[in-house]
Amino acid sequence: MSEQDVVRIHWSFWAISAFGLIWNGLACVNFFLQMNADMVASFPETHRAIIVGRPLWATAGFAIAVFGGALGCLLLLLRKSAAKFLLIVSLLGVVLTMVHSFRIAGSTAGFSPFEMLVMIVLPLVVAAFLFWYAKRAERKGWIS
Repeated sequence: MSEQDVVRIHWSFWAISAFGLIWNGLACVNFFLQMNADMVASFPETHRAIIVGRPLWATAGFAIAVFGGALGCLLLLLRKSAAKFLLIVSLLGVVLTMVHSFRIAGSTAGFSPFEMLVMIVLPLVVAAFLFWYAKRAERKGWIS
């Protein structure tokens, strides 16, 4: 392999991959906090409304979203193309979780527009962006 065959990876690949790993790592911590009843009791009422009544399918979606996203971003940093698969699975997990969250937030739970943005829209945007970016990285030859 000559030096011309080596693909140069843009610095943003490393920054975005690291951001994604940190984002999803913090989401994994959030998942474990939400599984602790004492911690949930200390959350604001609007947040508890989503967590306490969450059905099993939405909890499974949450787990798939955060753990799939964290592993996907780790694989992205390791330049493995399996990252793309895990990031689409993570995005589907986010969508599944957001179906439940949006139903609760749209009810009488009293969510502010900011809470709806941060708790519902932002995770969806980040997950979609990470999947799109993994596809882009694969096209550019940054992952294989």
